[in-house]
Amino acid sequence: MARHLKENWAGDHGERARLMMRNVPRFGSGGSLADEWALRLSRTFTDAVAGKPTPDGFRMVPGLFSWAKVIAFGQRLGATPNGRRAGEPVSHGPNPEPGFNGGGPGTPTQMVAAVAAVQPGYGNTAPLQLDVDPGVAGTALGVSQAEALVRGHFQMGGTLVNLNVLNKETILEAAKNPEKHPDLIVRVTGFSAYFASLSDDMRQYVADRLVQGE
Repeated sequence: MARHLKENWAGDHGERARLMMRNVPRFGSGGSLADEWALRLSRTFTDAVAGKPTPDGFRMVPGLFSWAKVIAFGQRLGATPNGRRAGEPVSHGPNPEPGFNGGGPGTPTQMVAAVAAVQPGYGNTAPLQLDVDPGVAGTALGVSQAEALVRGHFQMGGTLVNLNVLNKETILEAAKNPEKHPDLIVRVTGFSAYFASLSDDMRQYVADRLVQGE
């Protein structure tokens, strides 16, 4: 694994190994070794930050979020064991990445439970990014299911939900021709923005996140 990461999955059998790692249960699948490590790491980080005051004696408040730095962070980070190549964006805050359920998209229930489990507490947040197709509003069942996801997340300890209600076709068309969608607003992370006003890289990232996570 160390060799594959150093070679950015490009050496002998590198792509085969990368695909294997993309198709194992990862954080978010529930009950996996990755889920256990995510909980362990979040608790270790939280305790370390909360337990060490600043030089002036103030208490630090831990949080788990990437804000809008998923692309910038990824550009500085080498290849990672989840099959991500060097330079590619990192996952959105504490959210499981697309394909986390053994190569499958996973379920919204798995995602909301995973993010709730790693909350740092202490008044800060590990936000859940939830992207919903507008079709859910077409039936009473769809609305109740979406409501159950959000309520369930908070009941499990969640603190913040960033919600998009967009369909695949709209976001793909807007990514291709942003000037034709000047009024399209998306929830990027802890803020909303006109999709056309985002940088090319950020527009592509938001589109990929919505499409791959559906």
